[in-house]
Amino acid sequence: MYELLGERTAADIEKLSKKKEKKEKKEKPEKDEDKKFANDAPVQLPEEDLFPISNFPPPEENYKVHTEIPFSDGSVLICCNTKEVLDKHLEVTGGNVLTRFPPEPNGYLHIGHAKAMFVDFGLAKERGGYCYLRYDDTNPEAEKKEYIDHIEEIVQWMGWEPFKITYTSDYFQELYELAVELIRRGHAYVDHQTPEEIKEYREKKMNSPWRDRPIAESLKLFEDMRNGRIEEGKATLRMKQDMQNDNFNMYDLIAYRIKFTPHPHAGDKWCIYPSYDYAHCIVDSIENITHSLCTLEFETRRASYFWLLHALGLYQPYVWEYSRLNVSNTVMSKRKLNFLVTNKYVDGWDDPCLMTLAGLRRRGVTSTSINAFVQGIGISRSDSLIRLDRLEYHIREELNKTAPRTMVVLNPLKVVITNMESGTIMHLDAKRWPDAQADDASAFYKVPFSNVVYIEHSDFRMKDSKDYYGLAPGKSVLLRYAFPIKCTEVILSDDKETILHIRAEYDPSKKTKPKGVLHWVAEPSPGVNPLRVEVRLFEKLFNSENPAELDDWLSDLNPDSKVVIPEAYAEPSLHSAAVGDRFQFERLGYFAVDKDSTPEKLVFNRTVTLKDSFPKGGK
Repeated sequence: MYELLGERTAADIEKLSKKKEKKEKKEKPEKDEDKKFANDAPVQLPEEDLFPISNFPPPEENYKVHTEIPFSDGSVLICCNTKEVLDKHLEVTGGNVLTRFPPEPNGYLHIGHAKAMFVDFGLAKERGGYCYLRYDDTNPEAEKKEYIDHIEEIVQWMGWEPFKITYTSDYFQELYELAVELIRRGHAYVDHQTPEEIKEYREKKMNSPWRDRPIAESLKLFEDMRNGRIEEGKATLRMKQDMQNDNFNMYDLIAYRIKFTPHPHAGDKWCIYPSYDYAHCIVDSIENITHSLCTLEFETRRASYFWLLHALGLYQPYVWEYSRLNVSNTVMSKRKLNFLVTNKYVDGWDDPCLMTLAGLRRRGVTSTSINAFVQGIGISRSDSLIRLDRLEYHIREELNKTAPRTMVVLNPLKVVITNMESGTIMHLDAKRWPDAQADDASAFYKVPFSNVVYIEHSDFRMKDSKDYYGLAPGKSVLLRYAFPIKCTEVILSDDKETILHIRAEYDPSKKTKPKGVLHWVAEPSPGVNPLRVEVRLFEKLFNSENPAELDDWLSDLNPDSKVVIPEAYAEPSLHSAAVGDRFQFERLGYFAVDKDSTPEKLVFNRTVTLKDSFPKGGK
C-alpha cells in the first residue's frame, strides 16, 4: 500500500526531533540551482512512517467493535456485526473488498475529489477488489443531469474504472420500506415542527412534542407524505435517537422530507426524499461496501451511521475517516464554487482559474500529474493546507518529459537584421526535446529565419548591466537555434519614449559567443506577420493562502488571476495544434490549446510557469 500511496508530507509529522533540527541547521545552504524545486518537491520521510490505511482489516475480520455510542441515560450501544450478518455478507461478496466513490451530483468535481477517488478506487485496486461510482442523489433541487454526466466522464479521465455505476435513487423503494420498518420498531416518528422550531429544540436539547406519538399514527402520516397528501414543509420523518446526547448528530436527525420536485434520475415518481444521514449508511450496507471511507468532517456522524444500521439489523461496513485535501489560494466548497460560477466571477465550472478537475484539465493539467500529487501528499488524519506549488511541481515533472518545445513571443518587439537580404528565408532545425538526437528527425521541427524577427519586449533594455543577459545597444545575444545578433540601432517614436523597432546585424559564422540566449519568431515570408495566437496567463485565484477563512472572501479575489494577450506571435508549425495539445513555450512555461480556439486563431492557456513563482516558507 505504501508503494501505491507514496510518501507522506511534512504536515503529517507532528514533531521533529531536536537532534534532527540541529543537524539540519548545520547543513550548508543549497546552491541556487538546487533550490529550483526545493520548496515544492515531495519530502522524503522514513519508511516506517506508514499510512493507517495499510492496516485496514480484511472483510472477514469485520466482526470487531466499530463504534461505541454513549447515550444520555448512561447506556452504551456496542456496534459490530453478528456472525450471522457477516457470514451472509461474505457469501454475497466472496470476501472481496468493495468500496464506493459517492459524489453528490450538485456541481463539478474538484481536486479534493481526486483524493477521494485515489482513496476509494486505490484501496480497491490494491486489495484486488472493486469500487462503485455511486451518485448520492438525495436532493433533487440541487442536482442536474449535467453534473451526473460530468462526474462519470471525469472519473474516467482520472483513470478510474468503476465496478458499477449506481444511484442512491435506485434504492428509493428499499429505503422507503426500511423507513416504514424503522417506524414499526419504534425508532422513527413523523414530526410537524418547522425548521426554526427544530433548530430551537435542538439547541435546548428538547424532545419534539410529536416524538412519542403512536406508531400507527406515524405509519399513516408517513404514507400520506409518500402519496403527496401533506404539503411541503408540513411534516418530516425523524429518527428517534437521543436529543440529550453529547453528540449533536444524535439529535433525532431527519430521515425524510417532502419535496414536490422532479428528480433528475428518478423522474417524478417520488415526492419524499431521504436525507443523506438516512440513506448513506443504508446504501453502503445494501451494496455490501466493506470499507466506507469519508473525510474527517463525517467522523461525528459515525454514531448516527451505526445507530441506524443497528436499529434495522443491517450489515455494518468498516468506517475510516481521513483529512480532506485543502489547497492554498482557492476555495473548494461547492457552495462557494457555485456562487463564483453563477455570478460570473469565473468563466464556468471549467474556468482554468478554478481547482475543479474540469478547470485543471482545460488549463492543460494531466490526470496523471494530479494523481501523482495526491499520492505524494499521502493519506492521513492530519489536516493541513497544501500549497499550490506542490501540485505545480508534479505538473512540471510530467510536462517536462511529455510537452514538446516550441517558441512563442508574447509581447513582440521587431528586430530588423540589416546585413541579411530581404526575402531570404532560412529553415533551421529547432529541438522539440532538449535531449534530441541528431539522427532522429521526429525530434526536430523547422523554423523560418528571415531578416525580420521578433523578440520579447522584456528582453531588450536601453541600458546594459553586468547581470543582464538580454539585448541592449551595442550588445550581442544568441537567437536560440539560429545566430548571434548585435543591436546596432534603436528606432524610437517621435516622443522618444516608445521603441518602434531595433536594427541589428547577425553573425552567420556563429563565432560570437554571447551569454544570453533568447527565444524569437520570424516573419515566414517578406511582409507576412508570424502566426498570431491568443495567450491566457493564469495566476492563483485568491491572494490569501486560505480565503475560505475570510469573512469577505470575495474581496480577496486576485484581479490579475487571468491576463489575456490577444496578439502573441508563434512559430508556424503550431497552426496544426489541436484542442488539448500541450507545449513548452521556451523560456515562458507550459501551455495547452484551449477549447475557445477557432480555425482563424488558436488560444493557449498557460498551465504552469517553468519554475515555482510562490514565496517560500509555506507548507
